[in-house]
Amino acid sequence: MSNGLEITQRAIDDFQRIQHHMSNAKSENATKTYEDLKKDYLSLKALLGAAGVNLTEIDHIKE
Repeated sequence: MSNGLEITQRAIDDFQRIQHHMSNAKSENATKTYEDLKKDYLSLKALLGAAGVNLTEIDHIKE
């Protein structure tokens, strides 16, 4: 796998992991944790969008 694809794959994995933690934080009513994770979520979402990754199937939070 080329370096660019490895970076993209890592960003996708991080994006999905953060969404999982956001869902847990929301269900536990951990608003501060949720807001902290949301910052990372939005940054990764912007990065993946700029890289041309279609987020339709992997974005479950949709904020």
